[in-house]
Amino acid sequence: MHQITPGSDTQRELRDALGRFATGITVITTHSEIGPLGITANSFASVSLDPPLILWSPAKHSRRFAAFAEAMHFAVHVMGAEQSEIADRFSQNGTAFQGCDWQPNDHKVPLIEDCLARFECDTLATHDGGDHRIVVARVSRAQWRDGEPLVFSQGRVGDFTPRLPE
Repeated sequence: MHQITPGSDTQRELRDALGRFATGITVITTHSEIGPLGITANSFASVSLDPPLILWSPAKHSRRFAAFAEAMHFAVHVMGAEQSEIADRFSQNGTAFQGCDWQPNDHKVPLIEDCLARFECDTLATHDGGDHRIVVARVSRAQWRDGEPLVFSQGRVGDFTPRLPE
């Protein structure tokens, strides 16, 4: 078992420890002053069912940070296991909508079709979170389909294989 005291000289080790927690992969989209914009993120979580709240945390060092930190409306797209190519594209390029089936909603937020789940959201509050901003939002609409999630763990992307009941 590895043990560290978190600090500037142990950031890599802390990241490795945090990477042991598997997360789903999302693409967050918004309408920005340059048009439709997306970003791949795994910092997404449910906060509350009543009222329906979620959070996500854009990194301050991202070139797309300002657009997402200031967005009043956005959508969270949970990627299915077969959608790693879409997640890869948005991790590199915020305008990677070519080849995606998408439509704008009433707030011009791009809605990518056929994701495992999609949440249309309205920002309620933002909070400083160190090198990230914590965005808390109310879900105004949600949809989902059956399928397996795209999963991120220990710096790798893969799918989820459910354990069969014993």
